[in-house]
Amino acid sequence: MNVASGTATPPIYRGPLPHVHTVERIPVTVYDQPGDASRSVAREIADLVTERARAGLKTVLGLATGSTPVGVYDELIRLHREEGVSFKTVVTFNLDEYWPMQPDALQSYHRFMREHLFDHVDIPAAAIHIPDGTLARGDVARACGRYEEQIREAGGIDLQVLGIGRTGHIGFNEPGSPLDSRTRLITLDSVTRSDAASDFFGEWNVPRQAITMGVGSILDARRVVLLAFGEHKAPIVRKAVEEPPCSHVTASALQQHADARFVLDRAAAARLTRFESPWLVGPLDTMGLEWTESLTRKAVIWLAITLGKPILKLTDEDYNEHGLQDLLSNRGRAYDINIEVFRAMQDTITGWPAGKPGSPRRIRGLDQAAEVRKATEFPKRVIVFSPHPDDDVISMGGTFIRLCEQGHEVHVAYQTSGNIAVWDESADRHVDFVEEFCRAFGVGAKAEEVADKVRTFLKTKPAGAVDLAELQLVKGLIRRTEARAGARYSGVKPEHIHFLDLPFYETGKVRKLPIGPRDIAITVDLLERVKPHQVYAAGDLSDPHGTHRVCLSAVTQALEQVKDREWAKQCELWLYRGAWQEWEPHEIEMAVPLSPDEVERKRMAIFKHESQKDRALFPGPSDPREFWQRAEDRNRDTARLYDKLGLPEYEAIEGFVLHKTESRK
Repeated sequence: MNVASGTATPPIYRGPLPHVHTVERIPVTVYDQPGDASRSVAREIADLVTERARAGLKTVLGLATGSTPVGVYDELIRLHREEGVSFKTVVTFNLDEYWPMQPDALQSYHRFMREHLFDHVDIPAAAIHIPDGTLARGDVARACGRYEEQIREAGGIDLQVLGIGRTGHIGFNEPGSPLDSRTRLITLDSVTRSDAASDFFGEWNVPRQAITMGVGSILDARRVVLLAFGEHKAPIVRKAVEEPPCSHVTASALQQHADARFVLDRAAAARLTRFESPWLVGPLDTMGLEWTESLTRKAVIWLAITLGKPILKLTDEDYNEHGLQDLLSNRGRAYDINIEVFRAMQDTITGWPAGKPGSPRRIRGLDQAAEVRKATEFPKRVIVFSPHPDDDVISMGGTFIRLCEQGHEVHVAYQTSGNIAVWDESADRHVDFVEEFCRAFGVGAKAEEVADKVRTFLKTKPAGAVDLAELQLVKGLIRRTEARAGARYSGVKPEHIHFLDLPFYETGKVRKLPIGPRDIAITVDLLERVKPHQVYAAGDLSDPHGTHRVCLSAVTQALEQVKDREWAKQCELWLYRGAWQEWEPHEIEMAVPLSPDEVERKRMAIFKHESQKDRALFPGPSDPREFWQRAEDRNRDTARLYDKLGLPEYEAIEGFVLHKTESRK
């Protein structure tokens, strides 16, 4: 699967992209997909272990936790089970552990490593080392010194696996950590605690301290591989890779290591100069690129924004003086390039996202001959897939309302219950309402029994504990009734509101199951029943909890299964954003303008989700705004940007990208 911007799709790299020595201060390997990167690193680890075992040597691995290395551990397990790779000669040292922390707690890194690796391979238990989060404060310093001794006694770390935090930390070495620091107790940065909040069901439950190997301990490893995946890591990756070493970005210390490299997916690499503005690095052909329509559009918009000029006012001199001489020599004079890009941007704007009866849409990336044929089909059948019960109205509420008003048959499919994102206090209040309701009408002895059970649990609930089944159901019902209210307000008929409750989500924990056949089957069933002309799905892949990414995968895999159906051959898949970030202007293929009244109506649809109002339980990293504020600000920013580029001025714009699968290119 590949998200394409423009009519020409970006190149798919089956292997890693080359390192750009002129800009990047440390070797960087970029893969098209995180799975490719994870498999490559896992193979590197397995080959090292096997090679050293043949020579009669142990392999000492430094290991990381978090969502990033899970793919590596999954592949190591597969290599062990299917290819017979043995880890009996491996000694491991984990980077860190929260303090205080019991080893069996849900958030414990001891538990994480058991569940994701150690219980599934043959590493001897005595060879596993993880900092002890149960120690008394007075014993921590001595234990940290002993941890360093154990690393030395094992012969030092042969290969250290790292992730990177949004503050640039490696391990829990927060900004300001000295280069020569060793294993120690450290106080966590507020950003780090905010990022961990979802794992602990609230930032107030996150421990304030952790035991971590130091920067010096990490730099002592013979080889270091830092993994980073996802758009939310892109800004800090650029700082760590392209800016001089700085104590405020501890990952930048790896620039001084003799054998360290970053392994990224395309999303995490997006802010590197070779991707963000490759024309500033050197000739495109040296990077395997050419001046496609998409890259041309990106360069021209970049130039217009950099100079504060509308597209049509850019001159040959502007191009020449800002690193775009190569574009002029390949594509002709500025006048012609400007008009081409301006018209392409102009063609993104439409007030009829599913089409106006009798009028074909002029949207980039669509087959115009097919558009003429489809113009006679009305109303269109549309499915809006919403990962959580409020993503539909947050991310595309204006378009959602407009599709309904324009007479299309609009269905909304809530893919998960969203039950973990409801405050305990809100659930308690709803339980109280049900109990009082039952008393008022003389019914519901069972309801009182459940209410007592829920209240007893809430009074004794440990921090970060999984909710009991009855409480999960209550929270799920709260989200479900809010979703119905928001959808009905937007104009969706009650019979067109679908709750899929995909099984991968229903664990009661922040950490979910991998997507499975049942998730795909449920999605396929809805598609087959509705036979949509259009599908909308969340492309907000910076969602820190990963739910959006899994839900998009469920949709794309389901569409792939039905691709041979006649209706599916004409079905469009549009990706929306808004909850976590917005599409860049060069990426947008359909821009739906909103009037001030429509912005207000969208806001009211979002307000129907009362449990998420004022303060969401999991608001995401370091953004104090409510979701409705984020969405409005992003929509208005997109409209202002279109205006600055010389296009019509609107109150707000919702942007969409057309998803093209391999089978439909």
